[in-house]
Amino acid sequence: MTMQKPIQSQTIQTSRRRFLQGSAAAAAGLVVGFQFAPAGKAFAASAKAPAALNAFVRIAPDGIVTVYAKHLEMGQGSYTGLATILAEELDADWSKVRATGAPADAKLYANLAFGMQGTGGSTAMANSYDQLRQAGATARAMLVQAAAEAWKVPAAEITVAKGVLSHAGSGRKAGFGEMAERAARQTPPANVALKDPARFSLIGKQAPRLDARSKADGTAQFTIDVKLPGLLTALVARPPRFGGKVKSLDASAAKAVPGVVDVVQVPTGVAVIAKGFWAASKGREALQVEWDLSGAESRGSDELLAAYRDLAKQPGLPARREGDAAAALGQAAKLVEASYDFPYLAHAPMEPLDCVVRLGSDACEIWAGDQFQTVDQANAAHVLGFKPEQVSINTLYAGGSFGRRANTQSDYVTEAVQVAKAFGAGKPPVKVMWTREDDIRGGFYRPLYHHALAAALDAKGELVGWRHRIVGQSIIAGTPFEPVMVKDGVDATSVEGAANLPYAIPNLGVELHTTKAGVPVLWWRSVGSTHTAFATEVFLDEIAAAAGQDPLALRRKLLAKHPRHLGVLNLAAEKAGWGKPLPKGWARGIAVHESFSSYVAEVAEISLKPDGSWRVERVVAAVDCGRPINPEIIRAQVEGGIGYGLAAALSGAITLAGGEVQQSNFHDYEVLRIDQMPKVEVHIVPSTEKPTGIGEPGLPPLAPAVANALMAATGQRFRALPLPATIKSA
Repeated sequence: MTMQKPIQSQTIQTSRRRFLQGSAAAAAGLVVGFQFAPAGKAFAASAKAPAALNAFVRIAPDGIVTVYAKHLEMGQGSYTGLATILAEELDADWSKVRATGAPADAKLYANLAFGMQGTGGSTAMANSYDQLRQAGATARAMLVQAAAEAWKVPAAEITVAKGVLSHAGSGRKAGFGEMAERAARQTPPANVALKDPARFSLIGKQAPRLDARSKADGTAQFTIDVKLPGLLTALVARPPRFGGKVKSLDASAAKAVPGVVDVVQVPTGVAVIAKGFWAASKGREALQVEWDLSGAESRGSDELLAAYRDLAKQPGLPARREGDAAAALGQAAKLVEASYDFPYLAHAPMEPLDCVVRLGSDACEIWAGDQFQTVDQANAAHVLGFKPEQVSINTLYAGGSFGRRANTQSDYVTEAVQVAKAFGAGKPPVKVMWTREDDIRGGFYRPLYHHALAAALDAKGELVGWRHRIVGQSIIAGTPFEPVMVKDGVDATSVEGAANLPYAIPNLGVELHTTKAGVPVLWWRSVGSTHTAFATEVFLDEIAAAAGQDPLALRRKLLAKHPRHLGVLNLAAEKAGWGKPLPKGWARGIAVHESFSSYVAEVAEISLKPDGSWRVERVVAAVDCGRPINPEIIRAQVEGGIGYGLAAALSGAITLAGGEVQQSNFHDYEVLRIDQMPKVEVHIVPSTEKPTGIGEPGLPPLAPAVANALMAATGQRFRALPLPATIKSA
């Protein structure tokens, strides 16, 4: 997902003051040793509660350092990255570092890019870097001062290394755990010196992931794993088309199913509450529901796309305007035109949506892989008529999200709260689960888009004009982010990657038509760049072909004033051996794109078989995401983005017929199979810039690089995703 500072950001200084002032309150409000905390046994070995040195770090008597992560760990390595930043300045022993999800508290744990607590837009490392360095350095200073007082020596004479405080003159030594309680009573220093990056021992290294072992041995706790006394399971029957409602209900057969406890109606449909998943599933099958579809979406994908194509023939709202694109097109020596189509896409995380709710008369407790704590807490409170502080959220690991768990309606969380409310306060807790079919058909997709582009070449073959029209639904309209992210009718997420096109083109126009449909839409991994990168990078190869230029050489020329784009472009080309011979039937394609302030170039190599089948054999990626925190996690995220992007390029499509989603599971909404994964090389550009995003930027260049390789191999144009499984001879 993406958010370019939609809400007024807090300053780092304000956040620092809050976490220092709030340390004691935060410590008091945490349930120490909570059995479902991702940190697992972080506190189990200690008889005493860990000492809170500030809102982000607790140190137990046995020396275990627990970092409270304000960002969700959904597989992207955020817990490890955040802990690395803090542990670096703390000079902690990495073997004793743990991480756990912070409680829902925007005053202490706001995402500095959003102004609220939440994860997305590849902001975790970027917005936490300075903040957590300050937190770690402050805690270290407090430990040093505590030791100085205890040993009656000057603080300046105390050294710290790998979780041990030492004083050479007296020979005294103490582990962090021995000094933690005394340190927590120290007044936090107003100013602390941060390390010279030349002295980093963790940042930039490949420290082992904190969640690897527990995920490998099955002890990691996801929402689906939550067990509470008396816990019940609920499944919700929802209308077959978006916008439908319950017209009539006969629950008698469902209530007769053994194990079914109750059937309740909620705004999204009808919930069957049972003693387990199987009983809830059989009960849901037995429901007799008549749906009112009078206000539901009834159009199919083809109808929507046809309307989009008609809109693209007319000027849209300007998203960027430089020079006179219309005049340049009208005077072109050669005109190049193309249009590109993109389907709806489901997020399809490996762990479908789920949420556990325990509801009391004046308090509500939630367990979830929660991505938008502030929003979800407020929406849950609204459903119940509570104040937000009456709703507590235990953030667990999430088995993927790709943006799905972050929406302003808090759909899966509020639905679970509505089920618990309809069931009744004070009753056993309820786990609302979505099946894979529920998830695929459940909406909040990457929007359907159509792009129409035109370019002007002068008599010398130079690119002198560019017009780009985009047609699709707005993700932001109607949400709290609209006042900031929709300007003059233009949704920033619809045009990102196009409106900030880096190529030097003297006459450039980008226009947007925002459409309305009853299909719920949401950010999807890399958001607008998932379609704009394909349209712009494939079109640029078409322009290169029309001008008789090498695609790499054209990009280099047009990016002369963008050194970071050029840096990754040149590195990827060099490592891939651009221009060197390939086996017969093979071809290369290249693409470069900036998203979330990170720069990625990818070269894809494809092989084409005589029968028209083809596969991606190799992808070489170069990435500049600022100072690397953990290179291995960066590589893993780029590899993951390539795999996720390749699935969408090869087969990803949600289609509607008469308003109904036609896909239901991985047999007809295919994810990438292991034998389809190419060999991937990831090269990281050394940088002293501050860290930027990496969870999403690896995805956008993949599909255009593959399509460009196919074009190089066949001479044919590929202007729609997913790409064809077989290529017919021209």
